[in-house]
Amino acid sequence: MSEPVSRRRFVAGVSAGIAGSIVTARASSYASIVGANDRLRLGLVGFSDRAKDALLPAFFALAQEQNCKLVAISDIWNRRREEGRAFCQAKAGRAPRLFRNNDELYDSRAVDAVIIATADFQHAPHGVEALRAGCDAYIEKPLANMMADARALLDTATSTGRVVQIGTQRRSSQRVQDIRAYLQSGDFGPVTLVEIARNINQPGRWRRPEMIEALREEDTDWPRFRLTRTRDAWDPRKYAEFRLYWPYSSGIPDQWMVHDIDALHFVTDVRRPRSVVASGGIYQWQDGRTNPDTITVVFEYPSPAAGGAGFQATFSSRMGNASGTRERYYSNGGTLDAHEGRVTPDGGLDVRYATAAGRSPNLLAPRTLRDNAAPASRAEVAPVNPGADGTVVAHLRNWLDCVRSRQRPIADAHAGYDHSVALCMTITALHTGRRARYDEASREIVTD
Repeated sequence: MSEPVSRRRFVAGVSAGIAGSIVTARASSYASIVGANDRLRLGLVGFSDRAKDALLPAFFALAQEQNCKLVAISDIWNRRREEGRAFCQAKAGRAPRLFRNNDELYDSRAVDAVIIATADFQHAPHGVEALRAGCDAYIEKPLANMMADARALLDTATSTGRVVQIGTQRRSSQRVQDIRAYLQSGDFGPVTLVEIARNINQPGRWRRPEMIEALREEDTDWPRFRLTRTRDAWDPRKYAEFRLYWPYSSGIPDQWMVHDIDALHFVTDVRRPRSVVASGGIYQWQDGRTNPDTITVVFEYPSPAAGGAGFQATFSSRMGNASGTRERYYSNGGTLDAHEGRVTPDGGLDVRYATAAGRSPNLLAPRTLRDNAAPASRAEVAPVNPGADGTVVAHLRNWLDCVRSRQRPIADAHAGYDHSVALCMTITALHTGRRARYDEASREIVTD
């Protein structure tokens, strides 16, 4: 990844072979559109922790309202398939059909749409499979951590017309929607800086020792897990703890930064950064991981308004000190604390300095934003199952509504592509130590 030239492309490890060798188009299924009153048959691709802890509880909260049913689970590990069957039987009173892989799932023609909750690097390739099989797809974030995958998904979504929702569910929270409305009202003034920090102190974060102990190569399908990303020999750590190892994941940027950057794009109405610089390393947990436990990223964004100067955003994360979470937007008039839900005049241009410069003071009126809850998209709101996250419920509901209406969801493939651009710029900057930019013509990440 460090070719000795001044302007280099970050070469993707997954080629267009994904679309040619792994994915088989089933053109006859493209015309399949679920009617407004038809029962929607859902499949789950990957019975992961994310599926068990968030996505399935939210889905079951919506199943009756949305007239949909989980009919299938595809997972390449036999243990996960059986756990998924037992989980659904306990939560919904019915057991779905089990499939050993996605080829079997789509060949069965058993599903109209799928929820994809597999490993980070698999999201876009599995999404392409689903769309080419004629299914609509809810795809967990990040959409892609390599540009070849991001392009393949966006192009396939565009050409097939399938309904895609990316799992950046912060867009469906009431507070984020309030922040967007407030910033776009003009009352806050032009954003000059966004400061984001996520810090934890958890040595076992993303470690799965019990899963590693249970994993046997003969019980799963390691080549299907790797896709075309690597030729690594069987390694249960990379299978179960993929978030800690590149190129399966970039860790912190894939898992946390994408949520915050996608929310920034949504509330400010910008698409992607102009440039990114980043630094990071493994400073605390010298435990064999290859992804950093500490990073700092600086984004330069264009202004959403014509002729504007733009703004800077910073993202930092420490996995060796739990100093908390911050998300603040700054303007000349004050501060919007997105984490606390408050607008204050703190830092605004006060009388003393305004007068000295021959300018007028600029101080925001204090304001409290609504709680970080999920807005209802219907008059009747389905009761949330115990353990279901209301924002995930709202995000899934938005997707399911759009599957019926064929409208664009709130976090569609274009939004996923744009956060993938920011993510790939960050990964390139971290790996090369150079400023990364997005080349519009080639749709690649280049460095200065």
